[in-house]
Amino acid sequence: MSDTYDVVVIGAGPAGENAADYAIQRGLTAAIVEAELVGGECSYWGCMPSKALLRPTEALEAAKRVPAAAAAITGEVDVAKVLQSRDAFTSNLDDQGQVDWLEGAGVRLVRGHGRLVGENDVEVTAQDGTVTRLEATKGVVIGVGTRAAHPPIDGLADVRTWDNREITGAKEIPGRLLVLGGGVIGVEMAQAFRRLGAAEVTVLEAMDGLLPREEPFVSDEVVAALDADGITVRLGARAEKVRRDGTDGPVTVTLAGGDELVGDELLVAVGRRAPTDDLGLDTVGVEPGRGGYIEVDDHLRVPGHDWLYVVGDANGRALLTHQGKYQARLVGDALAGIDVDPAWADVTATPRVVYTDPQVAAVGLTEAQAREAGHDVLTVSYNVGHTAGGALLGKGTDGTAQLVIDRERRTILGATFVGPGVGEMLHAATIAVVSEVTIERLWHAVPPFPAVSEVWLRLLEEVRKLDLAS
Repeated sequence: MSDTYDVVVIGAGPAGENAADYAIQRGLTAAIVEAELVGGECSYWGCMPSKALLRPTEALEAAKRVPAAAAAITGEVDVAKVLQSRDAFTSNLDDQGQVDWLEGAGVRLVRGHGRLVGENDVEVTAQDGTVTRLEATKGVVIGVGTRAAHPPIDGLADVRTWDNREITGAKEIPGRLLVLGGGVIGVEMAQAFRRLGAAEVTVLEAMDGLLPREEPFVSDEVVAALDADGITVRLGARAEKVRRDGTDGPVTVTLAGGDELVGDELLVAVGRRAPTDDLGLDTVGVEPGRGGYIEVDDHLRVPGHDWLYVVGDANGRALLTHQGKYQARLVGDALAGIDVDPAWADVTATPRVVYTDPQVAAVGLTEAQAREAGHDVLTVSYNVGHTAGGALLGKGTDGTAQLVIDRERRTILGATFVGPGVGEMLHAATIAVVSEVTIERLWHAVPPFPAVSEVWLRLLEEVRKLDLAS
């Protein structure tokens, strides 16, 4: 079989789906290729199930912080119902709803493994061996996402471990959980499983802090929160060897220096890599870089290949669902011949949230990144728990809010918030960074009282104090 479309998309995750949908909205025809579930990693093994596991205990802890409500909390979460809720949010790994959405949008779905066989040509091999040839008249979009990476640790490849798929789909809570990696997946799942009943949870991070891409104070505050939950965090802990007794026996991790830690399950969450080794990129002269990521320009095109685009995680620019969907919107417009301003297609204004309790929400540059980029920066911070809204949330709502300001241009380069529910505050900061609103203009954006967002006023007052002092 051979079919021709304006756009052919390989990968039906959030980024791929949106690229196809936006092409359709612009009057083009589109086909999308998927070997697994339509909806991708985020829907079934990432964003949605992980947050479904975190939310029930977050709600319980929020009630416990309020003295008048804490007395009413006499039980714990119903773990079985939490897992049932998780399954409902992932549609029990049934993608029919997503398939119906594609069909309703006018996108043809082709099931199977897609690979390039030449410029604008995609060959799809179904599970039964049937081969379909798709030709794109305007462009091919790659949106294959990422998979868990496994470091070259002695013995790791020979034992059964968990990655994000196994842990978000777990049917029971292990008694002892070891977590290799202190990034987003590691810290979120460590807290979720400890609060859902794991007796021992240990996070092993080779670097000197958790969430190392964020501000240093983020690590300090998240470590303190995990410690309060009874989670052991080992920083500077480099794993050298892994072994397991039989198929389902205890797993042992040996650290540099000789320490051994034993658990019932080991979550490997040390990074991601793009599954681009069998996409036929060699047939068009494209070689993926480190981690399998495909280099793109600010228009999301592969350099030297004006017909080939990469959206979402596979280009390595920002491994976040919302950013991939944003890139897909840009590409949908570009394929339709609409001029696209790529000014914000890179990572300078990427919003990111870690859904631990407290949450971590950040956008733009950290202070260190801003200085490395050559900016003369002014940094101010304030405790979100010292606002009236923060105090009303109850005891233990402390957390740091920080702005990184370009001293010369008087605009915000980056913002970070730590505290309960601060992810909902992030969009205001994102708008300020993207719009390059000056500090003077922000004085006229009045926050409501009594709300946690009053912290914006307090941060601006800190800027004024520094201005007056100078």
